Amino acid sequence: MSDSTSIINRLSLLLKERKSSPNSNSYTSQLFTEGVEKIIAKIREESEELIESAETDVVNKDSIIHEAADLLFHVMVLLAYKDIDPSKILEELEKREGVSGLEEKSKR
Repeated sequence: MSDSTSIINRLSLLLKERKSSPNSNSYTSQLFTEGVEKIIAKIREESEELIESAETDVVNKDSIIHEAADLLFHVMVLLAYKDIDPSKILEELEKREGVSGLEEKSKR
């Protein structure tokens, strides 16, 4: 398996390219053109699909993986739309590493 951050970096670069040089044949370019409301709607839709996949009585890991990847992709589209580098999200997760979730939440 390749370094997981490398796919995030490659995808981030591709999303920046699609945003700056739209391509009418690109789904991602269409999302950028339709704007934040459409991107948020896709995140909501993909979140629901992931939840539905996880709630089934029969565990289908492939389905969960597929839906989680769809959700992560659309979150990355939102980050690119808002000019947020995904490395900032990774940095935030690193800051939280080893910190109790309850402790982190109380600091907000």
